[in-house]
Amino acid sequence: MDLMHMWAQMGLPAKGIGVVLVIMSMISFGVAIERIYTFTQARKQSKLYAPQVAKHLKDGRLKDAIAISSSKNYRYSHLAKVVLAGLQEYQFQQESGANLSREDLVDTVRRAIQRASALTANDLKKGVAALATIGATAPFVGLLGTVIGIITAFQGIAATGSGGLGAVSAGISEALVETALGLVVAIPAVWFYNYLTGRIEYFNVEMDNSSSELLDYFIKKTA
Repeated sequence: MDLMHMWAQMGLPAKGIGVVLVIMSMISFGVAIERIYTFTQARKQSKLYAPQVAKHLKDGRLKDAIAISSSKNYRYSHLAKVVLAGLQEYQFQQESGANLSREDLVDTVRRAIQRASALTANDLKKGVAALATIGATAPFVGLLGTVIGIITAFQGIAATGSGGLGAVSAGISEALVETALGLVVAIPAVWFYNYLTGRIEYFNVEMDNSSSELLDYFIKKTA
C-alpha cells in the first residue's frame, strides 16, 4: 500500500493525529527559519556596528554614537539595542542637570543596560520555547497514533474472526506511519532548539561584554 492508500484507509482519529503532527512540523520549521534569519542578521549587523560606535565613543561624539545605534541599518543588532540604552540614559542624566555622583551615574546607566539586555535576550528567545515543546511532545503524539493503529488492528481481527496478515496489516501500517511521523517531527525540532539555544548563549556573552566595556567607558569619562 502506498501512503495515499493508507491515508484513505485511516480512521478519523488517526487522520486527526497526522494533521496535528504536520501542523507541529510546519510551526517548527517556520520558527527555525525565522530565528536563523534574525540571528544571521543580528550577527552581521553587530559586526559592522561595533567598530563604528567604538570610533565615535573614542572621539567623544556621543550624539553620533546614539544616532548610529538607533539607525534602522542596525535594527537587528543585539549590541546596538544594549549600547543605545546605556548611551541614552547617560545623555539624559547629563542634559537633565541631575547632580549625581559618579557612582550613582554609573549605577543608573548600569541598570538601564541591564533592563535592555533582559528585554533583548527575551526577544532573542521568541519562539524557541515552541521548538522545545514540539520536540518533547511530538513522539508522544505519534505514540498516541500508534496506540490507535493497534486498536484498529485488533478491531480488524475481531471483524474477521482471524489473526491473519490481511486482518491486521492496515492497523499495523497505520501505527508505524504515525510513529515515524512523530519522530520525523521531533528530531528536527530538537536539533533546531539546541542550535538556536547555543546562538542565544553566544549573543548573551556578547551583550555582557559590550555592557562591561560601555560601563568602563563611562567610568573613565566621569573620572
